[in-house]
Amino acid sequence: MVDLVNELDGKVALVTGSARNIGRATATELARAGAAVVIHARESQDPCDEVVAEIEGFGGKAMSCLADIRDEDAIKAMVNNAVDKFGGLDILVNNAAMRANQKFTEIDDESWDRVVETGLRGCFNMSRHCIPEIIKRGGGAVISLGGMAAHQGSARRAHVMATKAGIAGLTRGIALDHGPDNIRANIVVVGVFDTARNANAPVTSHRDDLVVPMARLGVPQDIADLIRFLVGPGATYISGQTIHVNGGIYNPH
Repeated sequence: MVDLVNELDGKVALVTGSARNIGRATATELARAGAAVVIHARESQDPCDEVVAEIEGFGGKAMSCLADIRDEDAIKAMVNNAVDKFGGLDILVNNAAMRANQKFTEIDDESWDRVVETGLRGCFNMSRHCIPEIIKRGGGAVISLGGMAAHQGSARRAHVMATKAGIAGLTRGIALDHGPDNIRANIVVVGVFDTARNANAPVTSHRDDLVVPMARLGVPQDIADLIRFLVGPGATYISGQTIHVNGGIYNPH
């Protein structure tokens, strides 16, 4: 039987985009499970510090780090700082993304690059610099956040769908290549969630045409709970999978 109290004690997790919403809930949940957590944002120091303070407030361990995940040097510095402070790295959660809402013919090079470089290249950069550290610890887990739009389709989000589809392929590749290193890689697909979004993101939490069978929107804790399980000792034989969290609104074959 797996003990799910402090089951991540001694582990170190890095969660990108963890200053708010799903990233924040995930980081704090992993900390409650006993992991030391690296809180990341691109440029928002104060929200990162708030999350660190929250975690330290209930006796957990955390540090904050700002880095543009499109920049390899910034990623190397962040990973090195995490290893120096906590002694290694066991878990990576690729959560950071750039949301956008544009008709296909309105997507210019700048818009495309901003979404794809942050989401797909950022996931690639983070994974290839963190995985060697995870291998040194005898294995661990890489979780990448997917989007329901990449499976179901969504108007005005071609660049977002392309990015999330790419992340799915990348994650399966990691699972295949690094399974022998005892690294599990899985995709958690986010459905219709009630989160704070930027002004250019689609406002899914107020659409009348979306009917969730479970009769509520998802909340960040729904994802955090699943990620805690997937990176923990109860999921040591789960890898290369795409797991949907959507209240039943989309049911893939």
